[in-house]
Amino acid sequence: MSLIAYHGSESEKWQILLQLDAHARADELVKGKYWENGRGCAIGCTIHGADHAEYEPRFGIPQMLARLEDQIFEGLPNEEAKRWPIRFMGAVRPGADLARVGWQFMHWLLTDEKANPGITHPLVRDAVKQCADVLLPLTKGVPVDPSAARSAARSAASAAWSAASAARSAAWSAARSAARSAAWSAASAARSATSAARSAARSAESAAWSAESAESAAWSAAWSAESAESAERSAAYALMADKLVELIKAAPQGSLA
Repeated sequence: MSLIAYHGSESEKWQILLQLDAHARADELVKGKYWENGRGCAIGCTIHGADHAEYEPRFGIPQMLARLEDQIFEGLPNEEAKRWPIRFMGAVRPGADLARVGWQFMHWLLTDEKANPGITHPLVRDAVKQCADVLLPLTKGVPVDPSAARSAARSAASAAWSAASAARSAAWSAARSAARSAAWSAASAARSATSAARSAARSAESAAWSAESAESAAWSAAWSAESAESAERSAAYALMADKLVELIKAAPQGSLA
């Protein structure tokens, strides 16, 4: 049975929004810790704990999305980060089926040059596209071909290694930055494709791998701390926040049956 957001209950949604608003007003939303002495990050202030998987039984929200909420919170500028948990949970409509949203977000990160400029680097471009193509069926709720996913993951992993090698040997800082960004993008693509293969095989580990892939994808889109200015990273996370909210709002209604 599919997860149904807030188990179809408006009151369940408003209860968590009131809780998050109280934490925000008390300035209890902080980065770098899950839940400690009544203060914590987006996840901590939502579940008063640290287990992303708790979003599924408590709110009907896939763990993959909880991971993304967490990563985006840590990357946003402080003032935007404090508003982010309410914005995220507020975007979720009671009764929505969010199962495809994580895959849609990951596919977007592998295809949108503005969000993830590393995908256009010549060393990784074809491999990243191969991974994006593998994810496309999952964005529509259609099973993926496991062998195609594994092949795409191998290609992306090889491309990531090549880009990383290029970054180490590049003579100019701009070239190093571009190659490093490409390596991050390809590595994320490889993990996404591996996750898709495991999901297709219905592995017990597939949900965890999907969550980790989402986290990796968010990091790749923001590049690395060494290769991007703070303002650029903040802009990347703001773009990701906007896209995730857009996809959540567009999710179809599910069924409690």
